Amino acid sequence: MSGFYKDFLWGGAIAASQADGAWNEGGKGIDTQDLRYFDAGWDWEKRQENRNINMTRERFLAALQTGETEHYPFRRGIDFYHHYKEDLALMEELGLKLFRTSINWARIYPNGDDETPNEEGIQFYTDLFTECHKRGMKVFATILHYNIPVNLVTKYGGWKNRKTIDFYVKYCKTLYERLGALVDYWLPFNEINCSRFNPWNGCCIIKDQEEHYEQTIFQCTHHQLLANALAVKAAHEILPGSMVGGMIARFTSYPATCRPEDVMQTILDENYKNYFYTDVMARGRYPAYAKRMLREMGVSIETEPGDEEILRDNTVDFLSFSYYMSMISSNDPNYEITSGNLLSGKKNPYLETSAWGWQIDPLGIRISLNEMYDRYQLPLFIAENGLGAVDILEGESVHDSYRIAYLREHVKQMAEALDDGVELLGYTMWGIIDIVSCGTIEMSKRYGVVYVDRGDAGEGTNRRYKKDSFEWYKRCIATGGLVID
Repeated sequence: MSGFYKDFLWGGAIAASQADGAWNEGGKGIDTQDLRYFDAGWDWEKRQENRNINMTRERFLAALQTGETEHYPFRRGIDFYHHYKEDLALMEELGLKLFRTSINWARIYPNGDDETPNEEGIQFYTDLFTECHKRGMKVFATILHYNIPVNLVTKYGGWKNRKTIDFYVKYCKTLYERLGALVDYWLPFNEINCSRFNPWNGCCIIKDQEEHYEQTIFQCTHHQLLANALAVKAAHEILPGSMVGGMIARFTSYPATCRPEDVMQTILDENYKNYFYTDVMARGRYPAYAKRMLREMGVSIETEPGDEEILRDNTVDFLSFSYYMSMISSNDPNYEITSGNLLSGKKNPYLETSAWGWQIDPLGIRISLNEMYDRYQLPLFIAENGLGAVDILEGESVHDSYRIAYLREHVKQMAEALDDGVELLGYTMWGIIDIVSCGTIEMSKRYGVVYVDRGDAGEGTNRRYKKDSFEWYKRCIATGGLVID
């Protein structure tokens, strides 16, 4: 293993909805993640049952009618909005070269369809990104990390309506014009394949209000793929030479056996869960297999003249993905199931699992990188990777050897992928500081190398503490990935 090249972008990532808090400050409007309900009194089974993968009309209306934060953790996050200078100082100490965060649409355009942007929101991101550069970090900005202004859902139907594309492109152009000098890499959508597997997060639809659920999901997806392409187009026009990418949640799949049926199922799973989205963003057209998939699902996407040209002419400059685990593919309906990022999957008997049932597979990150690079020959980012675990604060530290082991083995496999010839630009560990978990809405599912003293009900001092993994990642970055044991 020859290690990482000198300019490799070691980084960390968070999302605005999970970190910022200040949900009703600074002129921000209410967004769709602000509506997700959680009860810290739920036991394990109840927490799994109420992961809010599907929003209901009852939950939606109840959330709109209350201003409380106890049961709506995304409204409080870790108060990054007020603590970002303190947190970025820790990131500078860590040695980060790249900081990935998202911009909250409702902080720029509170209702989504406003005539003019909220200047207080623009100033917040100007200050935040300026602080990043001041501390030696490039900025990787996610334009949309799931949450859209709620007004776009109630007034227009959200991503079901093509008008939302226009509002989104206006939002993008505002960011390019006002913040373009401060952003090094742009990502229009976080995990754009999420709409299929977690429709409230991905495309903000309420399941019990949809007569043809799959039709609605893929219509929303089509609008988002168009929006992604138009975001690329606008960036290249307004910011010549800018780097604008695409992202999926990577669901790496292995055949359960060498039965031809399992091998075929693996191909289908990879195409339908992963490559459909990256094929459109990177190759500029709907692949033939996707047309068959949609036909067999009874889905007929409504398109307009010019859609094919928009996708064809505005492909991405790089691809990125989140990687947390791998899965097994089989057409056996009785195969054992385990949990995972966004969706459950078939269990691999050769892998250990995290406390939340996610299969730990470091070699899978090398496999994913090789497969993605071989298919597209585009620069890659690992936009998310990390271990969610229950951490115990002892004095002023957390002894998280389990996280160090997880990160160490994944870093080793990234180095192997670089030796394989993969053009990997950087790695933004998820979430570099503890934030509210997107999947389970808990603080107790922690990913960071920095511990935040805040519990599931919002209790605690909100103080930051460095974990053992902080010192490990600091050493890893300082040595270019060479000293990682």
